[in-house]
Amino acid sequence: MINSALLDRPLLFRLWHMFLGWGTVGLVYTLSGVLQGKGRVMEPSALDRMIAFSPHAVWLYMSFFIVIPLGYLLAPQDKVRWLSRSMRLTALGAGMVYMLWPTTLVYPVDQGSTLSSAMLVFLTWVDSSQNCLPSLHMALMVLAAWGISAARRTVRTVLFVVWVAVIAWSILQLRRHLFIDVLSGALLAVLAGWLVKMFEESRKSVLKGDLQ
Repeated sequence: MINSALLDRPLLFRLWHMFLGWGTVGLVYTLSGVLQGKGRVMEPSALDRMIAFSPHAVWLYMSFFIVIPLGYLLAPQDKVRWLSRSMRLTALGAGMVYMLWPTTLVYPVDQGSTLSSAMLVFLTWVDSSQNCLPSLHMALMVLAAWGISAARRTVRTVLFVVWVAVIAWSILQLRRHLFIDVLSGALLAVLAGWLVKMFEESRKSVLKGDLQ
């Protein structure tokens, strides 16, 4: 009923589905952080050790909070439901991993006095020290870029893919996640997005068959 009422109001339709999709992610992330057991400490790989820590990467990292809304605002309207459903499924998948196999890291201590360091302290305070694998940060960005790419605007798609890649690099620079977390987050997003796509296509086929 809500979807039908909002179809004639594109912006509200998009915002409603962003609330459902992104809101579910926030709920699952928060609850799993409260209910899960002590996390297993993950060891950095050789690739992780090659990437120097930098608190200044926090600004790129925080631009994630611009990418996700843009995903809902710039995706074709007929892909907005897919994006919301994919985020919800991604959240459930990640939540199961967080509960069954909680993980954490040995985070670097930043002694800097810059604005970047202060922002990183704030980020560390509000974020969970666990919920490392898979990275929901990465998963949601992949889904947002995927949704935007459905508009088939090459320049826009390339810009967003590059933006997501740069944010992924900032995640590693900040040591908020390891490479395996980022990779598994991207793979989870692809799997969730594909499953939702298959579900929607099969549902359309069934409805089309019923009308014939």
